[in-house]
Amino acid sequence: MLEPLRQGLPPLDPAAVSDAASCSLPARYEAVGDARRFTRRTLDQWELDDCFDDVCLVVSELVTNALRHAMPGNGAHTGEQNPPVRLHLMRWTERLVCAVRDPSRESPIARDSDDFSAESGRGLFLVDSFSDSWGWHPMAGALGGKVVWALFRLQQHTSPPSGAAE
Repeated sequence: MLEPLRQGLPPLDPAAVSDAASCSLPARYEAVGDARRFTRRTLDQWELDDCFDDVCLVVSELVTNALRHAMPGNGAHTGEQNPPVRLHLMRWTERLVCAVRDPSRESPIARDSDDFSAESGRGLFLVDSFSDSWGWHPMAGALGGKVVWALFRLQQHTSPPSGAAE
């Protein structure tokens, strides 16, 4: 099921995925809270609560962008006629990927990060700042739409001695 999501991700061995979880989100803004709760539960199960704050911020921004910009009519709706947004979390030994699928094929647009007075438009700047890399790709086949993903390098449980060269 997750194979189409891997099309635009950085090179990661699909066979090495340790865990994967996904949830469908309704086309309404309350879904951002649902996405945060799903992320919290999933990271707790995977014993990755130390990276929750950064991952949760990025998930919130990606889901908000999908609801705000990718849904028909450029906004979330309460009706079920709109295709849902889907959140996927995938964990490798040293990496975590958050991917949000939405029904639009339009490229996500990063706004100028220098305009901090703007009330919106900084979401992708935050995604870029808090993740190790991010990108997007159109979905192929019957699914349509696109996936916007963010990659996080996971902390190793062992750290080099202080002063050691890396």
